[in-house]
Amino acid sequence: MIFSRTLILIGVVFLGAMLRFWNLDAKSVWMDEVITALLSLGRSYLDVPLEAAFSLSALDQLFTLKPTTCAAIAQTVSTQSVHPPLFFCWLHDWLNWLQSSSHTWVWKLRSLPALAGVGVIFSIYYLNRIAFSRSAGLASAIVMAVSPFAVYLSQEARHYTVPMLLLSLALLGMIRIQQDFRQQRLQPGVWLGWIAVNGVGFYVHYFFILATIAQLLTLVALLLKFQFSNRKAPISFYRHTWLTLLFAVGGIGLIYLPWMPTFLSHLSRPETNWLAPTQSGWLTLIVPLYQLLAGWVLMTIALPVENQPLWIVIPSAVLMLLFSGWLTWQVFKGLQKLWQTPEMHWETLTLASFVGWVVVEFLAIVYLFHKDLTQVPRYNFIYYPAVCALIGASLWSVATEGKFVVADPPSQSDRSWPKTLIPIVLFGLLSCGFVVSDRVFLKPYQPQQVARTMQSKAAESTLVVMAHQDLQDIALGLSFALALLENNPQTKFAFLARSQGYEQVWENLKSPKVSDASPQNLWIIAPGLRKKDFPQQLSLHRSVCNRDPDRYYRLGVPYQGYRC
Repeated sequence: MIFSRTLILIGVVFLGAMLRFWNLDAKSVWMDEVITALLSLGRSYLDVPLEAAFSLSALDQLFTLKPTTCAAIAQTVSTQSVHPPLFFCWLHDWLNWLQSSSHTWVWKLRSLPALAGVGVIFSIYYLNRIAFSRSAGLASAIVMAVSPFAVYLSQEARHYTVPMLLLSLALLGMIRIQQDFRQQRLQPGVWLGWIAVNGVGFYVHYFFILATIAQLLTLVALLLKFQFSNRKAPISFYRHTWLTLLFAVGGIGLIYLPWMPTFLSHLSRPETNWLAPTQSGWLTLIVPLYQLLAGWVLMTIALPVENQPLWIVIPSAVLMLLFSGWLTWQVFKGLQKLWQTPEMHWETLTLASFVGWVVVEFLAIVYLFHKDLTQVPRYNFIYYPAVCALIGASLWSVATEGKFVVADPPSQSDRSWPKTLIPIVLFGLLSCGFVVSDRVFLKPYQPQQVARTMQSKAAESTLVVMAHQDLQDIALGLSFALALLENNPQTKFAFLARSQGYEQVWENLKSPKVSDASPQNLWIIAPGLRKKDFPQQLSLHRSVCNRDPDRYYRLGVPYQGYRC
């Protein structure tokens, strides 16, 4: 029986790895991944050519590894990003290790998050194995392996799957601590490991603070519940436990301390302003709740609904709602059975409390601080491992009809329990196919689509100008330039500052450093500029370009085509 479970786990992990590494470098690199690339390759925005046109072939040099130290990367991150440095340091070491590989730099960049995504499958199995049973562990591993949300995050050159892996380990530590509460014992090794994981998590992604606070609130609530419901335990045990919890808080705080001034400075940076609510009035109260529910749906099923015709959108949306309704009912029934089983009640309460606290934190940030985290589904990564564990345990409980909750089911039940996972696997595989083929979870600003729109005939010369005001504009422009390199490599590209308004941009177009080659096509990417404000005519160094009214587009930012 154990041997068969081991084979199943190996098969599940292999399937998850196949999905995560499938077409890994096929999708275009978008703005946030450009930021990851620059910082992890040992470079900075100072390496980007500004105020002059350059050939797209220059990007090959820009996105080449430049060996450096973690301290140097941390210094760059502190001033040119709003993230902690550890992920970029690890990725830099990873790229150093892969330097002799023949894979593209995009594949190398995304391979570490993909590998961490595979590691999450292992860790979620072990989490549920300790919390519930081996079969519940396999169920959660299957859910994680075919999750379109997890595959999407694994194929992003961003710091999402690495903190997910750390969070799974932190949740495992929290479960062990909770179990020790019930057995009236303290294991220093478990506490120290839990402190270390939560401390390191802060240096990988700032959202780990939310996860740490949620874990602490969960442990405090559990300890209070134990203390008031079990008065037979010696007072000394509770005294030692409370002191240990305070020690843990202090230990985590000491780990945070060196980077805390930088973290506080990052909170006030303008790069976070885009999280402001986009609606007004009563919609600001309703929309975040809708977006939160939509994010939960996408954890297990993701069919094409973005930029698709209605005949695709409507059946896809209906199917997603029907499947989500069925899954919600199954999970609800499973949670009821787990809740009502004394041996599993506390583990269920622990994981559910953690999820509940994180959701409360999200809503507090939305309504009190006016930063709408719910508009970004990928931010749900910070509690998704716990959700996945609960889904797996619930489906396992439903399949065994609550009869084999404490011990693993016998062979007959072992043959039946996967049946409840068949719809999860089928719709998960279908959704993952759409993820890896770039049909769902579309890249923000869609650089590949922008590049196809700007694509000109081979004999025609093209100049693309990106007006920039901050570092994010430069990263966005580089994502367009990289997509153009694949579609139209003879194109010239230029970054022109707009810090003093767009009149400055129009004037700088006349510089010989920008337009000496007299292109036949000119494209202006102008963040924040209205359609009517694009000039009808623009003067270059040696030619004049006229606005083509049929070549105005907007995909997040407006861009206008001119004929020269």
